[in-house]
Amino acid sequence: MSRRRPGPEGEPPVEGEVVTPRPSASLLLLRGGDATLEVLLVRRTPKARFMGGFWVFPGGAVEPGDRAAADDDDGAHRAAAVRELAEEAAVEGVDPASLVGFSRWVTPATSGIRFDTRFYLGEAPDGAQPRVDGEECVDVGWFAPGAALDAFDRGDLPLVLPTLKHFEAIHEFGSAAALMAASRGRDLEPIRPQVIDGRIVLPGEPGYVD
Repeated sequence: MSRRRPGPEGEPPVEGEVVTPRPSASLLLLRGGDATLEVLLVRRTPKARFMGGFWVFPGGAVEPGDRAAADDDDGAHRAAAVRELAEEAAVEGVDPASLVGFSRWVTPATSGIRFDTRFYLGEAPDGAQPRVDGEECVDVGWFAPGAALDAFDRGDLPLVLPTLKHFEAIHEFGSAAALMAASRGRDLEPIRPQVIDGRIVLPGEPGYVD
C-alpha cells in the first residue's frame, strides 16, 4: 500500500550554515506482553516550534544530567529516553538498561533544527497510566501499529516521517514480547534522510545522494 509521505519538519537553516544535530533519544514504549502490541504516542502542542501538533514517541535532547548518570554515550541516551518518558507522559519505573536499541535517525542537513536521535524499545511497567501536562504535550494514547497507519492514511493522525517509518517497520509483529525479542542486536547505522526538491528521500530511493 502506498502512503502519502510527510513533508520536511522544522525550519530551514540560515543560508550557508549547516546546523550540528543535537544528540537525542526517543522511546517506543510498548504494552501487550505476549498477547498484543500497542505503542505510546504523545501529541506535541501545536504551538511548538518543532513538530508542533504532531503525534510522536516521547523523547528529547540528551542533557548534561543524563551523561552524569551514565558510564558511556549509549547509557546517556538511555537515561535521556527514560527521563523524557517521565517528563512528557508521567511514566516512571522503566530501567534504562532494559531498553533495546532499535534505530538511529539524523535530521536532514537542510533543516535549521536538527537532531541525531537514537530510538529505543521498552516495555511499559505494570499499571502504567500515562498523562500529559497540557503544555508541552496536549494528548496521549496507546496505538496498535496497524491502527496508527490506517489513521495516518485517513489524515486523522499527523505523524512525522520517522514515526511513520517505525510503525511500518513494526506493524507485522503480533506482540510486544515478539518485537522486543526480534530487535535485540539490531544495526544502529544512522539513517540520514535528505530533502530533494521539497520532498524527503531516504537511502536507497531514487534521487538520494550518497
